[in-house]
Amino acid sequence: MNKKLVGICVAILAASFSFAASAKSSPATKTVELIVIESPDYEAGQEDRQVTAGIGQFFQRVPTVRKMTAQQASADEKLREISYDFLPLYLVKKTEGIREKLAEPLAMGQLEETKEYILLPHQTRLGVYVGKKANPNVMELFVMSQCPYGVMAENKIIAAQKEGKIPAGKNIRIRYIVNYHPSRGFSSLHGSGEWEEDVRQLLIAKYYPSKLWKYLEIRNKDYRSSRWDKAMRDAGINVDKIINKFDSEGLELLKAEAQYGQEYGIGASPTFLWEGQAQLDFVGASKVPGFEFLNPSSNTGVPADIPAGSC
Repeated sequence: MNKKLVGICVAILAASFSFAASAKSSPATKTVELIVIESPDYEAGQEDRQVTAGIGQFFQRVPTVRKMTAQQASADEKLREISYDFLPLYLVKKTEGIREKLAEPLAMGQLEETKEYILLPHQTRLGVYVGKKANPNVMELFVMSQCPYGVMAENKIIAAQKEGKIPAGKNIRIRYIVNYHPSRGFSSLHGSGEWEEDVRQLLIAKYYPSKLWKYLEIRNKDYRSSRWDKAMRDAGINVDKIINKFDSEGLELLKAEAQYGQEYGIGASPTFLWEGQAQLDFVGASKVPGFEFLNPSSNTGVPADIPAGSC
């Protein structure tokens, strides 16, 4: 997503917090007509009322909403040419004065429009990727390896493993959030030590898959310590093998992770991706059958306030 479009999204989200109060103090007489294209399968793919309120505040009008599924929208001749790859998708009807508010990003090709509607894609971090290839029975956990919230998510899974709560036939895979540029190399929110740890964990996952969670259990007790080698040895992993593969195979694995995360636009740790399509937070992931242990209030020996933030 380009910087201008990010700015629009941020403005809409920020406005959502003040909309209710401002609407009460100075009632608007005009409305902004919205169509929200939703996924019926996941709550994350449905209307976010804060976003709706933020759009209303952005246009300084009271929002009115009509909800549709992608199937219903595709059957409407006015909407059938629109791409519904990510849901929810917000459409703004171009009534008087609406288009002028977004004239600049429209002129620069940063937003799309039809004869009657302006498209506001990716207004929510969580949602459903309709066009992505399905990855059945796999829950992917995107983390930054030195993010406290990502570490807490891993610890919640480790506790569930010990209690026998991981559902049979369903797999959990850790993915890593990192940036890569061909000339500047890798960068990560918590510094070079974080992406270097990502590399080590990727190599462990490839060559010692049965020992990855044991390593994480040990490592997460002091995840910013420089003694990762001790954690590996305690988990029964050949440290020299991991070191020898770091600069060649390890870096290539991390490049692939950077590309994969970019394809889904994932930047917050932790984020869950169910079956390659539903991008979820803790609460959303806990609603997937078998993953109820991820619920913030579930008793797995991890503090209940885990989802209070992200990196």
